Amino acid sequence: MSFQPVKFYQTGTFTVGNRLLAPEERSVQASGKRFNSINSGHRACQGCGEALGARYAIDAAMEATQGQLIAANATGCLEVFSTPYPETSWQIPWIHSLFGNTAAVATGIAAALKIKQKKNPRAQEIRVVAQGGDGGTTDIGFGCLSGMFERNDDVLYICYDNGGYMNTGVQRSSATPPAARTATTMAVGPEPGNAFGQGKFLPAIAMAHEIPYVATATVADLRDLEAKVRRAMEIRGARYIHILVPCPLGWGTYSNETIKMARLAKETGIFPVFEAEHGEIKSALAIRRQLPVEDYLKPQKRYAHLFGKQPNVAVIAKLQALADRNIRKYKLLEGV
Repeated sequence: MSFQPVKFYQTGTFTVGNRLLAPEERSVQASGKRFNSINSGHRACQGCGEALGARYAIDAAMEATQGQLIAANATGCLEVFSTPYPETSWQIPWIHSLFGNTAAVATGIAAALKIKQKKNPRAQEIRVVAQGGDGGTTDIGFGCLSGMFERNDDVLYICYDNGGYMNTGVQRSSATPPAARTATTMAVGPEPGNAFGQGKFLPAIAMAHEIPYVATATVADLRDLEAKVRRAMEIRGARYIHILVPCPLGWGTYSNETIKMARLAKETGIFPVFEAEHGEIKSALAIRRQLPVEDYLKPQKRYAHLFGKQPNVAVIAKLQALADRNIRKYKLLEGV
């Protein structure tokens, strides 16, 4: 189930929370033995949520497998900023795929390891992770990913969702939220920004495949994210984790607000955080007090057109309705 055993209320203090916990309860990132799977020296933007998400997720997977991990990585922001030829920030076996075939490449790796087990039983200890952004996952790689789900291949696929093609100029993807401004969904016309009713919420599609494990997470809830990666690595078969990773460049937020924006996405209900097994929701990361969507929208320049001299009350209300629907659908409010 979603992992939130300790609540820290330390407003106005510089106390480091992990020091209050027993060593076995501390996060992977708090350990001096963490793997630093993606190391320093990469070229991500300041405050990049994807760099955080990849570090958190892959380090947790490395701990769960005792370092026996191979990663396939789609073309996109993560690949571009972490491996500018001939350099790399990755400290693990890492394979760069095309934009759209990461799931197929990871499937091939898993199949090769299965063959190797016939001669070397220890090959079964090596696990496979595929990772990509929302463009390479929800759009270009959608067919390969669905095939991986249908075959129930032994791969954990991690999508780092920043809501657009940020690396190539902030174009719309099928994960771009409604009303958001991008280079291809400009803030013009009677309904400015991205259209309502388009795109897709891939975790729900993954659940429809009834694969063994599906989860969502954000970079604002480190322990929850790490727990879900560990749970995924306990399971054989196709698994999918969808992580919200705010992008200061594409969202138009300050670089020091990445964690805040991820937390607001969860606390408003805009981004539901839950986990499911074989198509059934097992748990959700509860919201203690639902915040209005304006708290999430206003800091982002991609929604600035909604808050001019005459705020677009109708569109804001539609976005609030989407958040309220998530609250009901995924039972996100604490005590409900």
